[in-house]
Amino acid sequence: MAKEEKDPKKNPNQINIELSEEIAEGVYANLAMIAHSNSEFVIDFIRLMPGVPKAKVKSRIVITPEHARRLLAALEENVRKYEDTFGTIKTTNELPKFPMNFGGTVGEA
Repeated sequence: MAKEEKDPKKNPNQINIELSEEIAEGVYANLAMIAHSNSEFVIDFIRLMPGVPKAKVKSRIVITPEHARRLLAALEENVRKYEDTFGTIKTTNELPKFPMNFGGTVGEA
């Protein structure tokens, strides 16, 4: 069996991606807001917490329109694969109520 080439100089289509431990942990967001101009899309990932009237942007990603189109295609493909494995994702047309209450009682300290 032939060895795969690991030298990026010999395989120009290979991209080496570094993922730091901090970034690998991820950041939880339960809302995304998207804006655009003629040259970029801005995606803000936001975390809403129950009983807290102010939400925080946890991450902002700025991409070109071409990459926005590629992201859309990649999300569609991955949602399809997810649903093929786990079933249809249930969605609602109801808009979230702000501030969101995640179903528990609201306590005071």
